[in-house]
Amino acid sequence: MKKLATIFIASALVALTASAAFAANSVRISQVYGGGGGSSTATDFVELFNASGSPVDVAGWSIEYGSSTGAWNSFAGNAFTFPSGTTATIIQPCGYLLLNCNIGTGVGVVIPTADFTVSPTTVFNMSGTQGKVMLVTSLNTNVVCGSEVGTIIDKVSYGASANCAEGTAVGTLTAANAAIRNSGGVTDSDNNLADFTVGTPTPRYSGSPRNATCLAVPTTRNTWGQLKSIYR
Repeated sequence: MKKLATIFIASALVALTASAAFAANSVRISQVYGGGGGSSTATDFVELFNASGSPVDVAGWSIEYGSSTGAWNSFAGNAFTFPSGTTATIIQPCGYLLLNCNIGTGVGVVIPTADFTVSPTTVFNMSGTQGKVMLVTSLNTNVVCGSEVGTIIDKVSYGASANCAEGTAVGTLTAANAAIRNSGGVTDSDNNLADFTVGTPTPRYSGSPRNATCLAVPTTRNTWGQLKSIYR
């Protein structure tokens, strides 16, 4: 009997650890657009999504850009650290957060009001075709792939020559296309090519409707939805 109890407790601890790890990595990059190129009529942006059933505060985390084979944040302004002391850094369950990466006013048309802007005077030097974006817990400056400081929450590489991808990089982007995570941000197999589709930019921000697929927690056991329900 003691042996069975020990096995049960050990299994419960493993399940709890796995569930905690899932919750800790629930925020991911859900959309990347670099085709604005500093134009006054197009805005580069990075969109985040919280796939968990609990709010997540990203204060102190950084979004960083690197050229296709270059270092992270190798040029001034190619990183943004979310400030502390504001509720605006809290991403609601199944909700979004939008970072405006340059001073443009829209992607073809006006985008939703961004939750944060890199700076009114400096911008991400993002390529519209090939590059990489990372969400990390500590700021990196001119750091090569593989030597990052802090915990990497998520990263997305786009374009055939881009390195440092999760799995394989997303296809090459254009001024008309963004890298869009499937199912509104829910899909995450740790393979950029499988998780993203190249398509028309559809930026979402904190005021956008929450993801209905994410909010609908399945009742079937052994699904990621069941794990997520633990945090509801």
